[in-house]
Amino acid sequence: MSILTKFVFLTISSVLIVGTVAFSSFYTFWDTASPDRTCSSCHEIGKSVNSQLKSVHRNLKCKECHGTALSNGLHSMKEKGMMVVNHLKNKKSENLKMSEEQLLEVLNNCRRCHSVEYAMWTSGGHSVDYQHLFLNKKHNSSEQINFDCLRCHGMFYEGGVNDLVEPLNIKGPWKLIDGKMANIPAIPCMVCHQIHQDGTPQTRPDYSNPKTTFYHRGSAVSRVYFYDRHEKTGYPVADLPRLNLWEGERKVKVSDDPIMRNCIQCHAPNAQHQAGTGDDKTPRGVHEGLSCTACHLPHSNNSGNSCASCHPAISNCKIDVTKMNTSYADSKSPNNIHFVACTDCHKGKDHRVMTKIWN
Repeated sequence: MSILTKFVFLTISSVLIVGTVAFSSFYTFWDTASPDRTCSSCHEIGKSVNSQLKSVHRNLKCKECHGTALSNGLHSMKEKGMMVVNHLKNKKSENLKMSEEQLLEVLNNCRRCHSVEYAMWTSGGHSVDYQHLFLNKKHNSSEQINFDCLRCHGMFYEGGVNDLVEPLNIKGPWKLIDGKMANIPAIPCMVCHQIHQDGTPQTRPDYSNPKTTFYHRGSAVSRVYFYDRHEKTGYPVADLPRLNLWEGERKVKVSDDPIMRNCIQCHAPNAQHQAGTGDDKTPRGVHEGLSCTACHLPHSNNSGNSCASCHPAISNCKIDVTKMNTSYADSKSPNNIHFVACTDCHKGKDHRVMTKIWN
């Protein structure tokens, strides 16, 4: 090996060693220092950091949800690198938004702490993916896919519905333009949960005063919100409007449960607010005035044990309520559990007799 070759080799080796040590030192500092010396030192990130400091997740480090610059290999390095480039180019963005891909990466970290909720969400209808939503032949052949589908089914999708599926007609056959979207969940946690929303971490009660064991607990409602795709922002359920619903000219009694206001953003009636239209499932009949959460568990939507929460084993009709001719017992029953009324089963003389008994 010539002297020149040795010199070049030693020079390159020295540069690599110094560069590795310098990068490792900087990375260690960035990975362990407080956010005010790292993330929030960039004004673009400051808003998110400040909101996190008031949230229920305030005791977590940013990296526990968002990962580090190296946690996702070259993808993360490229992404963080472009943030630096945009900063140097003075491309200002005071309200950074995470992409759908980034949100799903965070969702995978949610399950580390919220494993029960994640498992329940996975077992429920809200974990549906894009292929089962947009390649449903029965639905697509009766109702044409349109731009408003993404309002509830793909809030974080960055394109329009014409970028997602084709053709946009009721004939088909339909296919996803990007096959990679097939198994991606269309309704992730962040649709109903704002991770940085104000809140207080759970603490142990004062065991010396048993009466406070229940009353010290804050309401979970404050941590539920609805993400509006068009506004690209979320609204706490307390700020959402209460549903005005009509059955003909009669105003339907609707529960004032704030969480139900979230449900009806997607499970909504038509523009005339007529009960039972669109995807409206607001309880009527014998269940009028109940909230969705009276029967449905919030994450899995399961209602399997809901009857037992309110009803005795035997009803006023002397029949086990779980075995009545309703859609609770049989999905093919004409008596939808959301809308069933006494008169659906008790007609004529039988109805008059039952009315007398109840009164």
